[in-house]
Amino acid sequence: MATTMFFEETVKCQSGKEEMDIEFGRSSYHDEDSIYLKVDGKSLVMNRETAKKFVEAATGVGFYFGFIK
Repeated sequence: MATTMFFEETVKCQSGKEEMDIEFGRSSYHDEDSIYLKVDGKSLVMNRETAKKFVEAATGVGFYFGFIK
């Protein structure tokens, strides 16, 4: 499986009480390249329709907070 990782980090809750390991990027494991997501060791490769929704949602949140202009 060919992957290109774009994010890998142990993310801590603002409360400091919880954390999770998150990794995501692109994967060519299946017939169509798409986004893979791995959280606390559990991973999947999204179908293209879901990947598009995921990116649109993440971009929307980024615009809301002013992280993306």
